[in-house]
Amino acid sequence: MARCRLCRNQGQRTPAEIYLPAHRLPLCREHFLSWFERYLDRTIRSFKMFTRGQRILVAVSGGKDSLSLWQALTSLGYEADGVFIYLGIEENSFSLLSRRAAEAMAERLGRPLHIIDMPRELGFSVPDLRRKTRKTCSLCGTVKRQYLNQIAKRLGYEVIVTGHNLDDEASSLLGNLLNWNLKYLARKYPVLPAERGFVRKAKPLCRHSVREIRLYAEIRKLPYLAESCPLSEEATRPFYAQLLDELEEKAPGTKLRFYLDYLRKAYPLFAGHREEFMDRELITCERCGEPAVSSPCLLCRLKEEYGARA
Repeated sequence: MARCRLCRNQGQRTPAEIYLPAHRLPLCREHFLSWFERYLDRTIRSFKMFTRGQRILVAVSGGKDSLSLWQALTSLGYEADGVFIYLGIEENSFSLLSRRAAEAMAERLGRPLHIIDMPRELGFSVPDLRRKTRKTCSLCGTVKRQYLNQIAKRLGYEVIVTGHNLDDEASSLLGNLLNWNLKYLARKYPVLPAERGFVRKAKPLCRHSVREIRLYAEIRKLPYLAESCPLSEEATRPFYAQLLDELEEKAPGTKLRFYLDYLRKAYPLFAGHREEFMDRELITCERCGEPAVSSPCLLCRLKEEYGARA
């Protein structure tokens, strides 16, 4: 039976309960938790994402990724608060259950949680967007990114962090490489600086796999919602994720190598021509003052459209 490597380094012979193939690392449950958090901290420092002196806002969905991130950041001593956007998805009580998970996590950590009601503040919900277009996930993502940027500035936070993990990053990278989406590839980096009206953004879990995050959440007994969004059936990312899962099974570490080698070898080439790949230059929305590709911006147009119906 394999022994925990970290226990063995301390002269102990504790059996390994967890094996991480990508790292060739057998661990006991206790040392897995410490490894997870130290690995997260190394990621933050390697990419110079943020410091302990900065005000950090965690975009909390109620799922395992964002709650694990919030827990680990707090355990590491970062001053991280949460923000939950109520999307108004009533199917299977999804938004309500997600909110309860986020609130339970905030109580557990003793950290503030800002709850933002999208239907009340903006006049529309994600189901409204679904009736507007079949590309609900894309439109929802765009609206949430713009909305989060406004919220962070309004609340005085310096950094927005999200729970995007290695599987998310590797699968989206594969899809955009296969389609040669140059605009995306030129910005495919785990931290984006504060510039042109945008708050700094970071993805601290970019080197952690879904399996590692799930294990962390389960061992920590985090109150996460296991169900995924009931409106996400049209998303194409699971297709690319499945392809990478098959590669990972045959060659452990493929996802991590693919993603990190892109950042080291290819990203600098694309980023050097970022301005050439942009479809349109950013301007300032005449109504809200936020950076946008058109004026009025998407968020202001949607607010006007649904507000006119109210």
